Amino acid sequence: MAWLVFAFSGPVLWAISTHFDKYLVERFFRHSDVALLLLFTAFIGVLTLPFIAYFEPEFASIPPRSIALIVLSGILYMGAMLFYLRALQSEEASVVAPFFQAVPLFGYVLAYFFLGETLSVRQMAGGAMIVAGTLSVSVRLDGGARVFKLRLALLMLACGLAAALSGLIFKIFAIEVEFWTTTFWMFVGEAIFGTALLCFGAYRKQLAVMLRKNAAALLTINGSNELVNLGGTLGNRYALMLAPLSLVQAIGSTTTLFVFAFGVGLSIFFPGVGRETLSLRELLQKAVAALFVAAGVVLVAR
Repeated sequence: MAWLVFAFSGPVLWAISTHFDKYLVERFFRHSDVALLLLFTAFIGVLTLPFIAYFEPEFASIPPRSIALIVLSGILYMGAMLFYLRALQSEEASVVAPFFQAVPLFGYVLAYFFLGETLSVRQMAGGAMIVAGTLSVSVRLDGGARVFKLRLALLMLACGLAAALSGLIFKIFAIEVEFWTTTFWMFVGEAIFGTALLCFGAYRKQLAVMLRKNAAALLTINGSNELVNLGGTLGNRYALMLAPLSLVQAIGSTTTLFVFAFGVGLSIFFPGVGRETLSLRELLQKAVAALFVAAGVVLVAR
């Protein structure tokens, strides 16, 4: 049961981070490239490296091939976040979040072929209920007709595949090597991704302009956001060591439900920030989804 606590820390904190991301995108990045947000993610990772190295001095003792693969995991994670932020730039957080359901689906296939993980019928039923419950809150009508957004779907499917691959690599080495050693080299991969972005003059110019205009607000809000996101990511990654990849990622897919729940709270108490629909139909839909997820968690935990 301990793995559930760590697994759920991911979606809860990621849901908070999603609303932070949407606010940042609308407030500071409406006319800038959202890739700049990843520079802050990379920077936070770099700040943690000395602390990990101090408490885990054997971080450099693993083979170079292993280091390269773990670094690739960090790069894949940043790539997934880039696809997600590009989708978030043109859509509402509650529209983007349901597409995270692709992560456990990709994760199940990858874990089956590469890790030999298999799930019981009860676990598969529980995972399916979690995914179905969170996906059900994404059924929306636009002018009476369902609308399929190809660009959004492609971006978030690419995000889901990259995130699932990153999680697979992390799980393999976190078990074989050590959690903090794997985390160290994954953060190095994220730093390499951020450094690559800074190699482009356009990004450097945009970053300089933004910091000159809104340095205090941007650093404070985004710094808080990155710490929240980091907490969720570490909790989720630790859960990967304790439970099957696909189950942890199925729990991670409940991010959608928490995004809606926090969105409702923001709409009530901070209407200038949150814009969730508060109709009786919408609230009932979310309540049914929550029951599905709760039942799925019970099955998975058993």
